[in-house]
Amino acid sequence: MKTRSRTLRSALVALALAGSALFGLTAASASPRQPIGYDALGDSYASGYGVPPYAATCGRSDAAYAVQIDGRMKIDLDDFVACAGATTTSLVSGHQLDALDADTDLVTLTIGGNDIGWSSTIGACLLGTDPQCAGSIALTRGKISNLLPGLLDTVYAQVSQHAPDARVLVVGYPRLFSPEYGAFLGASPAEQDALNDGADLLNAVIAQAATRHGFGFVDVTKRFDGHGVNAPEAWVRGPFDPAAFHPNQDGYAAYTAAVTAAVKPSDFK
Repeated sequence: MKTRSRTLRSALVALALAGSALFGLTAASASPRQPIGYDALGDSYASGYGVPPYAATCGRSDAAYAVQIDGRMKIDLDDFVACAGATTTSLVSGHQLDALDADTDLVTLTIGGNDIGWSSTIGACLLGTDPQCAGSIALTRGKISNLLPGLLDTVYAQVSQHAPDARVLVVGYPRLFSPEYGAFLGASPAEQDALNDGADLLNAVIAQAATRHGFGFVDVTKRFDGHGVNAPEAWVRGPFDPAAFHPNQDGYAAYTAAVTAAVKPSDFK
């Protein structure tokens, strides 16, 4: 009888210990996920320029995708340092990288459009002659293919250095025209197609650079289809607006949807 009692007691103890271990495992696995520390860098497309009112510097707006995704999926926007007019070089000299550190979990970055003189090319096609438009497009495509990759590699490497454990999402640019709605100022549908092809090339080069550095790329072009500057429901500011060729409120909502869809909670432990 004594042996049987000891055996029963041992079995009960083992069962209790197993239950305690299981409870501990379940409690640990059910613990809430920590907030995702988020820093937002880039140029005017990242700062929200196009939808006033703006902060005192850099054309930062509450319409920016960084501000709009703050609080979603436990994303906690820590530093919003994107600045209108930024290039790959001035992003560094303007100390945007100072926002990053070892505790940064998520970084978004839109940069590169100002490095290639894209706005000048748009002006040449809207207001210049056909040869001026074609020449400017060719010049800009050359900069995209030959100059931009090295500039992006340099700044992306520094982002990785400053935020070594972060998930980095590089956000692209939209096509600005909807050629299906006909000529726009001096730009024929064919010239608008050529400008959109240039935007596609820009995005492709940026996406390739992002891949080289292990970053994700967020493509917004499909979301802007049919909503170019000359469309009836334009998501892009017109050429005579102070924020010409930047997204409006609807455009930034599309950006926000694209970035939100690219953030995977499983990327953050």
